[in-house]
Amino acid sequence: MLIFGHKFIPSESLYHIIDIDSITHTPPSSTLYVKFSEENLDIIEHLNVNKIEFALDVNNITELIYASALGAKYILLSREIAKTAQNIAENYLFDAKILVHITDNDEIEELALLGVDGVILSNAIIKINS
Repeated sequence: MLIFGHKFIPSESLYHIIDIDSITHTPPSSTLYVKFSEENLDIIEHLNVNKIEFALDVNNITELIYASALGAKYILLSREIAKTAQNIAENYLFDAKILVHITDNDEIEELALLGVDGVILSNAIIKINS
């Protein structure tokens, strides 16, 4: 299980960008974080064209499918759709890893039992301004 943002376990950070200009303020070779929306498709296309790894935050199963098709390295989502999302990812052999937002370490066990790829705490996401 992947664990991002836990104080005991070293992990990469994700850099939350809000536009293409924000990319210049991120460290080289970092994984960028974008909330999935139609308004952000230009950012996602830019990341793909420039071969920059990225994570997409999705709200539902349709967006999960889009995120995989768009080439996300990680797909972040809520606990409510975690099990269904993980099943779909395994069924369709997604390259992306499914990460569930958590607020407390006690949630790790429950999500491990559900078989999700990983969890992410909010401190693993660094907000970048342009």
